[in-house]
Amino acid sequence: MSTQENKLTFSRRNFLRTSVIASGGIMIGFNLFTACKPNVKPSVDIENLNFNDFNAFIKISDDGYVTIYSPNPEIGQGVKTAMPMIIAEELDVDWDKVHVAQASLNTKSYKRQLAGGSQSIRFGWDALRQTGATTKQMLVNAAATKWGVKAATCKASKGVITNAKGEKLGYGEVVKEAAVLEVPENVTLKKSSEFTIIGTNATNVDLDKIVTGKPLFGLDYKTEGMLYASVLRPPAFGQILASFDASKAEKIKGVLKVITIGEKVRDFLNSGKSNWTFKMSETDKVVVIAENTWAAIKGKKAIKAVWKTENELESTEVQNKKLNNILNGEDFNVGREDGDIKKAFAEADKVIEKTYHSPFLPHNCLEPMNFYASVTPEKVHLVGPVQTPEYAALAVSEMLGRDINQVQVDMTRMGGGFGRRLYGDFVYEAAEISNAIQKPIKVVSTREDDMTTGIYRPAIKYRIAAAIKDNKITGYHLKEAAINGNMYGLIPHFFPAGCIPNYKVSIKSAKSNVTTGAWRAPYTNFLAFAEQSFFDEVAQELNIDAVQLRLELLQNVKNSTDEKIEYSGERMENTIKLAAEKGGWGKSKEGVYQGFSAYYSHNTHVAEVAEVVLKDGLPVVTKVVAAVDCGIVVNPTGAINQIQGGVLDGIGHAMYGDLTFDKGKPSNKNFDTYRLIRMKETPKVEVHFVKNELSPTGLGEPGLPPAGGAVANAIYKAMGNRLYKQPFINELKTSIKG
Repeated sequence: MSTQENKLTFSRRNFLRTSVIASGGIMIGFNLFTACKPNVKPSVDIENLNFNDFNAFIKISDDGYVTIYSPNPEIGQGVKTAMPMIIAEELDVDWDKVHVAQASLNTKSYKRQLAGGSQSIRFGWDALRQTGATTKQMLVNAAATKWGVKAATCKASKGVITNAKGEKLGYGEVVKEAAVLEVPENVTLKKSSEFTIIGTNATNVDLDKIVTGKPLFGLDYKTEGMLYASVLRPPAFGQILASFDASKAEKIKGVLKVITIGEKVRDFLNSGKSNWTFKMSETDKVVVIAENTWAAIKGKKAIKAVWKTENELESTEVQNKKLNNILNGEDFNVGREDGDIKKAFAEADKVIEKTYHSPFLPHNCLEPMNFYASVTPEKVHLVGPVQTPEYAALAVSEMLGRDINQVQVDMTRMGGGFGRRLYGDFVYEAAEISNAIQKPIKVVSTREDDMTTGIYRPAIKYRIAAAIKDNKITGYHLKEAAINGNMYGLIPHFFPAGCIPNYKVSIKSAKSNVTTGAWRAPYTNFLAFAEQSFFDEVAQELNIDAVQLRLELLQNVKNSTDEKIEYSGERMENTIKLAAEKGGWGKSKEGVYQGFSAYYSHNTHVAEVAEVVLKDGLPVVTKVVAAVDCGIVVNPTGAINQIQGGVLDGIGHAMYGDLTFDKGKPSNKNFDTYRLIRMKETPKVEVHFVKNELSPTGLGEPGLPPAGGAVANAIYKAMGNRLYKQPFINELKTSIKG
């Protein structure tokens, strides 16, 4: 939607529904006063003001203070700051008079109460603006009625309404009258040139609480009489519980009892009512109930359990063999096929074919999985960090045989999600444990629990082939082999779909006991590296500049009428040109080697230029320049932070991330053996945005996919090594030794 004047027609029902669907994702009570002005306390105790409910999102007090309810989870993507800015902009309220409160799960008042897919701002943009604008118009109408003048002669700004005579009324002075007025049939949204809040820098509204350690996260949540639980799960994927001895655990001070759970989860999973996209372990699990986390964890370590093998205990070598067998086979599903791929390769002057491999990856959220549950005859109260609160409520109601109206879900801020908290296995466990002991309980996982019993990014192999005829790419065939499938499968209509006349995408998966699911920027986090590295190699073969090759390919799709193609050739071209310009492409100093990459994901176009230098024979990434087309940027500070975080995450995992298995057991249990990028290894990340007036798109994930390709291409320039396997560090060390 453009930001030009927009007339909208509403009824009261439409208004409520509009405010309901404005559900991108903010969360947890926070105070915008302290965020806007450091060390400044609110002039009024906002909690004690007399607020009037205006709709599902907005409360306005008699004193003119505004509360905006935050319906969705905050996982660090910044929507808790950005989404109130959108409403406040159209409401025309002073930012210093805005307070945000966390809403509980409420499917009647809100829709899409989840955090995933970098869609919060994109889905909420229109509806949030309409909610703010409609509320403002009703306030103006109420003031006009008081004065006995036409509403068209009145204006509102910073929470104050003024008429032609210069008379003024604050929002709080007319809120009661406005709340009972008919919803106006027409409201006008602001032009982008009129924005005073959107597009300005706003500090993360939770920053003060985060740095001072105030309670915000699931691990912070406590209630009177709450107990703690630590869950012993199978040590290897493919095993189930045979027996256990809890005698030593029960003697530990603070341990109250040891129980088993699993029956209710099994019944639910077998009921056909679960839509989980991963296979949860259906075995019984041993649970230690204790007075504190230390006793619960210590008790779990004292359990002597016997596990029996139910299915194949896979090692990394077995998994790799499965993927190789797929790539060397024939029986693929076709995601997209254009032209005559066989003819293109048969008539080619040359064929370039390469294979790329990525390992399993854990999520490694800073805050380990945890959740609180209190099951009583009256209700089921669930509290904690989860990306999908609505589905968690539905699943628990089915699992415990309770009416959905008896299930209350309150959300806390999350210390990282990255897709791991889309899956509510930890919610299931907490609910089943509390139901069994009829006491409030918090399940707390250790780092080892998270890393060895998680839901991982699947191991994947891509084989990409290009047919070259008369120094042009005439055919392109991409094959994917993934363990358990790559979440949603390949995205066959992303770049380079439409750029090459003969184009084919083939997909097949190998089954595994290892649980897999979404990992930050699902399906594109590794695919972007493979494709962008491949195009760099093709450019070298064609003796053409890497950036120029991509620009030439995009000319074939800019005027395409193919509605299946999801990216924009024009927007991708503009993003590439901006990255090349700001990154000084081809103009680096001696000893500085550049690599380029561009990708579209989550509705956003991103291009990156990475710079590498050599130190002691190994490459060091010193700088990344990113260009981003995400439409209108609501909060530049937050947007830059998201891109920077995504780039660093992409580089770190491409360089170092590796999770292997030995007979079904993850070999890496903690950060002493699982390598993450370190502070001294993080490069400077410079971010530039393509300026336009298009509606905002995702930012939490799109910065990550191009990073690996840009770095790999820069490393090739520095060392002459083409990288085909992640993590890069393994190949680089092998190369140096060789």
